[in-house]
Amino acid sequence: MFAPATAGEVRFGKNVRIGGHDFSNQTYDSKHRARIYLYNGKPRKEGCVWRKDGHGGRVKVCHLQRK
Repeated sequence: MFAPATAGEVRFGKNVRIGGHDFSNQTYDSKHRARIYLYNGKPRKEGCVWRKDGHGGRVKVCHLQRK
């Protein structure tokens, strides 16, 4: 027997910070995901961009420096 896959959703509320960067009021689920990379030094491609994930969804890819 296999259990059905569950769909989860993550909602960031007020004052949510990741590595010192503001991620407040953002929602992610199976179609809209986030991949966040934190660097101690300055990253080559700093910032966030939306990319296709190849499965009909989108991924927000962020290269951020820790504050």
